Amino acid sequence: MSEWDKKRDLMQRYDLTAHLYDMRYAEEQNVKFDVALKNVTVEGGLILDVGCGTGLLFNRIAEKTETVVGLDFSKKLLFEAKKRGRKLRNVHLVLADADNMPFKEDVFDRVFAFTVVQNTPNPAETLREIKRVAKNDAVVAVTGLKRVFNLEEFKRLLCGAGLEIVDLESDGEKLKCHVAVCRISYVKPS
Repeated sequence: MSEWDKKRDLMQRYDLTAHLYDMRYAEEQNVKFDVALKNVTVEGGLILDVGCGTGLLFNRIAEKTETVVGLDFSKKLLFEAKKRGRKLRNVHLVLADADNMPFKEDVFDRVFAFTVVQNTPNPAETLREIKRVAKNDAVVAVTGLKRVFNLEEFKRLLCGAGLEIVDLESDGEKLKCHVAVCRISYVKPS
């Protein structure tokens, strides 16, 4: 199966279940948000939520920052996110693939990628794309599902993508993912 076929299948699955997403995953997502937000300051700047889904993260960060961009490749998930973001004037939604984001390099101060990399055909490529759109010295919070990545694999994946791990948590019964907070701390080649 080609990478595009895998992405299309996942997109269709999320489109079919978008109306159930919060009921199925809100509690799990909120646990991840709690862990990551202990180590990420969201005040000011431009934030990207890659794979934003229904926008569960928006209510936690939008009032504290200048602009939040939610990106997802599922139209139906973005429709749900639009409902959630109506009251938040600084939230903007983009329908796009996480591996081919329609942004210039060095744009975002912070990037969140919750429940994304295990769903992509090539997680290293996805992380390189995240790194491309993040500013030098940006903070990037990434999760990796434990049943897909063991801890050492996840660390290698992050480090191989040029992300410096600042904090990594994966303990606890409610935490089904490894939650990493990373920095991009190099000067990008011109």
